[in-house]
Amino acid sequence: MSFDRSRRGSDPRQAAEAAFRAVTRKTPEGPAPEVKTAARPATPKPGVPGLRETVSLRLDRDVLDHFQEDGPGWQERINAALRKAAGL
Repeated sequence: MSFDRSRRGSDPRQAAEAAFRAVTRKTPEGPAPEVKTAARPATPKPGVPGLRETVSLRLDRDVLDHFQEDGPGWQERINAALRKAAGL
């Protein structure tokens, strides 16, 4: 038996592709408004006072142990030591 697609109301794949094209189509002014709002950066702009950034930093084991031995807050203590060393 062959499968007759003409008996179905619509092809789900074609419906999904049409919905995708409707959302992602570009107009002369640019992408659709839904795409513009979704493309905004989620992070604050650089230069905001008090903003902390997550970084990966390689430290000697004994240095890390020194800051972690006092328990929670070791990351803040490293930050304070770096600020003091940098003269900030």
